[in-house]
Amino acid sequence: MKLDSKIPNGPLDKKWSDYKNHIKLVNPANKRNIDVIVVGTGLAGGSAAATLAELGYNVKAFCYQDSPRRAHSIAAQGGINASKNYQGDGDSVYRLFYDTVKGGDYRAREANVYRLAEVSENIIDQCVAQGVPFAREYGGLLDNRSFGGVQVSRTFYAKGQTGQQLLLGAYSAMNRQIGRGKIKMYNRHEMLDIVLVDGKARGIIARNLINGEIERHSAHAVVICTGGYGNVFFLSTNAMGSNVTAAWKAHKRGAYFANPCYTQIHPTCIPVTGDHQSKLTLMSESLRNDGRIWVPKKMEDAIAIREGKLKPTQIAEEDRDYYLERRYPSFGNLVPRDVASRAAKERCDAGYGVNSTGEAVYLDFASAIERYGKEQARIQHLDENDAKLVYKLGKDVVENKYGNLFQMYEKIVDEDPYTTPMMIYPAVHYTMGGLWVDYNLMSTIEGCYILGEANFSDHGANRLGASALMQGLADGYFVLPYTIGDYLANDIRTGAIPTDLPEFAAAEKNVRDIIDHLMNNKGTHSVDHFHKKLGKIMWDKVGMARNAKGLTEAMDEIAELREDFYKNVKVSGTAESFNQELEKALRVADFLELGELFAKDALHREESCGGHFREEHQTEDGEAKRDDENFAYVAAWEYKGNPREAVLHKEDLVYENIKLVTRSYK
Repeated sequence: MKLDSKIPNGPLDKKWSDYKNHIKLVNPANKRNIDVIVVGTGLAGGSAAATLAELGYNVKAFCYQDSPRRAHSIAAQGGINASKNYQGDGDSVYRLFYDTVKGGDYRAREANVYRLAEVSENIIDQCVAQGVPFAREYGGLLDNRSFGGVQVSRTFYAKGQTGQQLLLGAYSAMNRQIGRGKIKMYNRHEMLDIVLVDGKARGIIARNLINGEIERHSAHAVVICTGGYGNVFFLSTNAMGSNVTAAWKAHKRGAYFANPCYTQIHPTCIPVTGDHQSKLTLMSESLRNDGRIWVPKKMEDAIAIREGKLKPTQIAEEDRDYYLERRYPSFGNLVPRDVASRAAKERCDAGYGVNSTGEAVYLDFASAIERYGKEQARIQHLDENDAKLVYKLGKDVVENKYGNLFQMYEKIVDEDPYTTPMMIYPAVHYTMGGLWVDYNLMSTIEGCYILGEANFSDHGANRLGASALMQGLADGYFVLPYTIGDYLANDIRTGAIPTDLPEFAAAEKNVRDIIDHLMNNKGTHSVDHFHKKLGKIMWDKVGMARNAKGLTEAMDEIAELREDFYKNVKVSGTAESFNQELEKALRVADFLELGELFAKDALHREESCGGHFREEHQTEDGEAKRDDENFAYVAAWEYKGNPREAVLHKEDLVYENIKLVTRSYK
């Protein structure tokens, strides 16, 4: 199949508005005769379900959680980008577009990114109207802060709980439609297959996670909004239930999987402390606004800290290496995530790590507390030379901006981050890869749309901070409601899709066969045993730094592990009941296939860009070295029976509005 991105003609800044002026519409009387399935109820799925129902479509929404408000979007902390230019610091739609493409190391589709920047302004207005309590300045205007990879302040926030507040806004909009009967909500249901009729997505097979029943659900279109696949690494900042199953089942039915190796390592996470952990905790990137990142300059100081003989507060200022400020003076601590992560790894690999494992750096707020304290003292006409007063005033400012994050850190680490620098280290966070979609957000399966983190479209090889919430809400509130209407206009006479078709029966049998095999397997190892083994292979050989030898070994090892899984996994309980071990087994089975394709994609891409760092392709000073001549394309993989046999399709990336240059933050 030739990939057709369906990008509209015309100037970049006119494409979206011109496109909307010429698409087909579905009138209100016909919308009530059309059904849409939305899988996932995070920001992308929740906003899409609420908006489609408001327009008049009949929506069936599915989530594996006990409530839509428990979707992983709730964990997002730092903020949401929009090009409002409230600070008057030179921001614009074009600047947000440029920063996003550059931040993604020139591996994103221009038209989609510009549309994202364009509708970002509408998102803020929509959320304010819903009552989302964004932070405000003293005068009442919405406040902004900076995030990595940019030189303007465009990030709107609600302390360190922006995702929660935005999700509650979408959830309230969904509840209104649930009350009206326009959304039928299926909590504790997991999609286990997609049903194609005459090549079109016409429904899903779902498992009721409470009683184990396998259910058929039909619709005229299916919208998948199930987030990313970071848990293929086992340890990540994702919720433990986050998985790739819905997207992977669509992939196996014909949806191409794009750029799986583009996975983001977030630089600001609480470090791993041992084998006992089941997930990692993110510290918001917003902390890099005021926190300064450093390690000791002297090896003997780093060793003394690791051995507990020295405290970080005992290290003199001149003996601290603020390595991001040293290496990237123009951006300092606010370099993009991929740059900051690799820099932290380099310092720790060199022996300057500061926790017991040697894999941590400091994030220090002492300077910010002093700076804010003196500023407040001057404002209040108090003595700015009074150290105790300055500390109290400064701490109050920092607490007001980041208080819940500091509280969370103290609960987990049992150290006061106001008086002792935080310890952080990179961890798997976000996946830029995902199912391939065209400009309409439709996958290579007709009628199957992919929104938010589940698709590949907007972030290239590295996502800028605070852009995930922006993309999810843009797709759900402002893009899909237009593009899906253009497709559904052809279904106004189709009528309800029956679930007794042979395609539904075949898909249901496929699901039951997999479940029967897992439940009747007489293995001896738990699901977590295999998931942890997969995670170690992925982190060691497909993690922050990759090379051809490690990737080749990873593919073989994952294939062997997958074979062992089906022979030796033990799933307790019964299939006809609430069974979390079975849930995990079904998800890990898909991770074991995705992991191999992930490594295959990373092996084929002989360059370094963004979150994909090949050790063979780096500059003399250790930066990513792109190959624009040979790899300026989207790698979209077609399933052919197993990951090893996947076929590569290329979508060439054409840059007409941005000049490809070596990405620099110095």
